Amino acid sequence: MRATCLATTAFATLALAAPGLAADVAADAIAADVAAADDTTEIVVTAQKREQTISNVPITITAYSGRTLRELGITQFDQLAAYVPGLNVQEQSPNNPGFVIRGITSDSGSSQGSPAVTVYLNGVDVSRSRGSYFDLYDLERIEAVKGPQATLFGTAAAIGAVSIITARPKPGISAELRGAYGNYDQRRVDGFLNWGNDVFAARLAFAVKKRDGVVENIAGRPGSQTPNGPRIDDLNGQGQYGARLSLRYTPTDRFSLDVIGTYDGQRAPGTAFKSGTFAPTGGTTSPFTFVEVAGSPVSAAVLGGDQPELVRNVYDLSATATYDADGPLSYTLVAGYRQFDSNEVFDADGTQAWFLEFAEDARGKQFSAEARVNYDSDTFRAFGGINFFREDGSQRVPFSTEEGTYLQCAARLVPGLPCINAVGVVTAAQATAILTRGAASVIPYSSEFRNSAEMHNVSVFADATWIPVPRLELTVGARMLFEDRTSGFFARAPNSVISGAPLLPQIDTGGQTFTANGNNNAFLPRANILFRATDEVNLYMTWSKGRRSPVVQLGAQRVNGVGRPLRTDIAAEKITNYEAGIKGAFGAVNASIGAYYLKYDNFQVTIVTPGAPNRTESAGSATNYGVEAEFSAQVGRNLSLFANGAYISAKVDEDPRYPAFSGDRFRLQSEWQAAAGGTVKLPLSEALELFATPTLTYRSGVFFELPNNPVTSQGPVTLVNLRAGIQDPGGKWQLLGFATNLGNRDYVLDAGNTGGGFGIPTFIRGLPRLYGVEAVVRF
Repeated sequence: MRATCLATTAFATLALAAPGLAADVAADAIAADVAAADDTTEIVVTAQKREQTISNVPITITAYSGRTLRELGITQFDQLAAYVPGLNVQEQSPNNPGFVIRGITSDSGSSQGSPAVTVYLNGVDVSRSRGSYFDLYDLERIEAVKGPQATLFGTAAAIGAVSIITARPKPGISAELRGAYGNYDQRRVDGFLNWGNDVFAARLAFAVKKRDGVVENIAGRPGSQTPNGPRIDDLNGQGQYGARLSLRYTPTDRFSLDVIGTYDGQRAPGTAFKSGTFAPTGGTTSPFTFVEVAGSPVSAAVLGGDQPELVRNVYDLSATATYDADGPLSYTLVAGYRQFDSNEVFDADGTQAWFLEFAEDARGKQFSAEARVNYDSDTFRAFGGINFFREDGSQRVPFSTEEGTYLQCAARLVPGLPCINAVGVVTAAQATAILTRGAASVIPYSSEFRNSAEMHNVSVFADATWIPVPRLELTVGARMLFEDRTSGFFARAPNSVISGAPLLPQIDTGGQTFTANGNNNAFLPRANILFRATDEVNLYMTWSKGRRSPVVQLGAQRVNGVGRPLRTDIAAEKITNYEAGIKGAFGAVNASIGAYYLKYDNFQVTIVTPGAPNRTESAGSATNYGVEAEFSAQVGRNLSLFANGAYISAKVDEDPRYPAFSGDRFRLQSEWQAAAGGTVKLPLSEALELFATPTLTYRSGVFFELPNNPVTSQGPVTLVNLRAGIQDPGGKWQLLGFATNLGNRDYVLDAGNTGGGFGIPTFIRGLPRLYGVEAVVRF
C-alpha cells in the first residue's frame, strides 16, 4: 500500500507523548528534552538534500522519528512496513527480504537483476537484496519516499526509497540500556553510550536479539522418521547481532565530519518451508503445524551447514563531510563501503525426504561516493553533483539430493510407489534399489550454479527550486546515468547415475565461467509544484520518470552436446508517475491525502525456475493507481492518536501477447492497507505514570506469485499489538509488557517458493503471538 506523504511528527509526538522515550539526552536534561519535543508538530526530513518539515516536501513521504519507532516497538523492517502506507517488507529471512513500494518488489537473489527499491543507510545506497537487511536500533529517523526518485536517491529508486538515518554523537554524556524477555525464549539487549564535547563526540550502540524457532521441527526426535537423531533445530527463529560506532568531528561551526562503522550479523535457525503436499509424520500439511525437515546427511560438506540455518555477516563503513561556506553555498561529500557474505541452508521441499536440499551463498561488495553542492536563498534553492557506484556480487546455489528419492518424487518412475506415504514414511527412498536392481541403495547427488555481476555506475544530477512568491515553489530536477554491466554464469551439473542426465534443468558449462557485457544510459527527470494555500494547508503535484535497469541475463545452452553461453537482454522497465495531494498542519493535528497514477512499460517480473537461477521476463505494460492518507493528533499532553491507510490498484495490463500475466495483480501487494493506534498516559504522581500504546494493522489479500495462483495467496490479515507499563515522567526509566499479534492470528508470510517450481508449493507461516516484558534505564 502507499503512504501519501506526511508522517507528521504528531506521529513523532506520539512517541513523545510517552516522555520516557527520550533516549539520547544526559540525565539532567531528559525532562527538558521531552517537554520541548511535545511542542513539535512536524518531523524534519532531508529527502530533498536539505532540512524541511514534512508538509513542505512536495513528494509522497512518510517519516518516523527514533522516539516514535521505540514507542511502537519497531526494531525490524517488517514491523515498520505495517505503519507505512504503500510499503511492505516481507522478511522471509534476513538473507531474503522483499522491499515492496506500491507493488514493486526488490527480492530477487540473482546478482544479474536490478533492484527497483532503494534502501539507503546514512546517505549510502545499500540496495542489493541479500545485503540490504540490517537491524533497526538507535535511530534518528526513517524516511519512506514513494514514487520514482532517481534525482534524489539514484537509479535504483525506480519506485521509491527507504532511508535510514542512525543517531549521531552529540556533546555530553548519556546512555541507555534496554532488556527484554518473552515467550519462545525471546531475549533482547540493546543500548548506546554517548560521550563528546563541541569538537569531538563518539557513540557506541549495539543490539542482540535471540529467539527460538516458532515452528516446531520433529526431525531427530521420538515419533519422527529419524527418532535417533540427529536432532534438527526448530525453524523461523532469530539470532541477530549488531554493533555501530559513530564518530563526529566539528572543529568549527561550518564543518562537520561523521564516520560510522557498522556490523550486522545473523546466526539463526533456518526458514520453515512447510510442504503443502506431503505431511510430516503424524501431522498435516497445514502451514501452522509442525514440520519434519530432516535435511541432507551430506549437508555440511555440500551445502556449507549441517542443517537449515543462516550465517550472515555485513560490514559497513561510511563517511559524510559537510561544509557551509560564507553565503548561500554548502558542500557535502558522502562515501561508503559495504561488504556482505551470507550462506543460507534450506530444505526447499519442506519434508522429511532427502529431496530438494539447497543453500544460497551470496556475496557482495559495494562502493559509492557522491560530491554535492547546495545553494539556498529566499527565492532560489538548488543542489547538484556527481555520484559513482560500483558493485561486485555473486550468488552460488549448491544442491543436494538422493538420486532415487529425487526421481521418484519428481517423476514417479516406479509405478505405485509414493514419494511419502500416508503415515510419513519416505517410500521414495526405496527407488534407488529398485531402479538399480539392487546394485545400490543410496546414491548421493550434488550440483551447483553460480551467477555474478559487476556494475559500474556514474551519474550526474541537479535539482532547482524557484520561489517566485512566498506561497509558490516550482521544482525541476534530473539525473543522467551512465552504466556498465558484466554478467557471469557457471554451472556444474553432472549426469545422474540412474537417469544418465542432470537431475535439475541445468546445463554444465564445462568448468568455464561465461561472461557478457552491456552498456546503457538514461535520463530521469522530475518536476514538482508546491502551493501554500493557507498557513496550514499545502497543495502539491509531482511528475517523475523512473527506470529499472536493463538486465544482461546470462545462462547456458547446449550446442552440439556442449554447454555454450545463452544471453538474454531484458530491456529497461520505464515508469511514468503522476501525483497530487494535500498536506495540512493544524497545530496538534496533522493530516494528508494524496493520489497517484503510475504507468509501466516493459514491466519486469521474476520467474522461479526449478533448480536454476530465477529469471527476469517482460510482462508487457502495467498500470497502478491509488490513494494514500495519514492523520495524527495530540489531544492534550496525555493522549495521541494516529491513523493511516491506502488503496492500491496494481495490475499487469490485459494483453494477449503476455497471456501468463495478463490482468494479474502485482505480487506481494495488498489492495487495501490501514493502521491505527495511539498512546495514552495516566499520571499517578510526579514520579510515576501509566502508559499504553495499542495499535492495529490491516492488509487485504495478497498473491505471492506472478502469474497469480489462488493456492499461493493469503487472505486479509488484521493484527493487534500492545505495549503498556509504567515509567518515570522524566524519561529516566520504563517497565512495560509487550505483545505482538495479540489475537494469535494465523497467516502466511510467503507461498510457492522453490518447491512451487517443482509442483509442490511450500508455505512460510507468519509469526504467532509474541509477548514478554521489557525494562529500560537511561542516564
